[in-house]
Formats: sequence, C-alpha cells, structure tokens
Amino acid sequence: MAQDNRKRHIVSYENMSPELAAAFAAKYPKGFNDYLPDLTRYTKPDGTPFYAVLIELPEDIYLVKIKVQIDNPDDIERWLEGEEEAETESMAGTSGASDSEGETLPDDNISQYGGDDDASDA
Repeated sequence: MAQDNRKRHIVSYENMSPELAAAFAAKYPKGFNDYLPDLTRYTKPDGTPFYAVLIELPEDIYLVKIKVQIDNPDDIERWLEGEEEAETESMAGTSGASDSEGETLPDDNISQYGGDDDASDA
C-alpha cells in the first residue's frame, strides 16, 4: 500500500479556511443532517473527547471538529454505533445503511494531526 504523504490537520468548523469550507460544502451540500452519519468520536491525548468529520483535499487531510451538545452521552454513543438505526429509518425514510461502514482514518494515530486551533479549545 502506498504511503499517503498528505499533511494532516485538525480544525474547528468555525475556523475553516475558505478552501476547506468549499470542500465541506461540496461534501455536505444539505448541511448539518448530511454529516451526522460521518460524525466520529476521537479522544485527545489528555483523554477529552471531540467529534469530527474527515475532509480530504489534494494536498491535505482535515478532521473538522463539530460541536455536539450531548444531553446523555450513552444516547449519542448508541446512535453513533447504529443501535438507533430503526428509529432513524422511520423518521428519515432512509435505510440507515452506509457505504463507508467500518471505514477508518488513513492512520488510526490521531496524534499525527496538527492541532491548528487546539489553543482555542482550552
């Protein structure tokens, strides 16, 4: 397998560059509801979690952090794991299946991603 030499970054949704915002809009043209199935939980080295979607550009790969209001952490975990698929299907009228099921980041080591805006998260 060829090594991917693209730079990796983590950036908040609010701090995206115009190029990244355009790529985000192209991948998720309908907005918020489009990226919910792609939302993945990651854990920072200090143990705090964040949720993000993956956006790939020709020279860079970005994890775009999405702020998630969690009333009950167990509920969001069940939803992310697909346990509420039947409820989503009946509400949205979709199958709930994803072609990218089981897909992971190019490398599971998220420490390789630069923290472009981690200082603003503190």
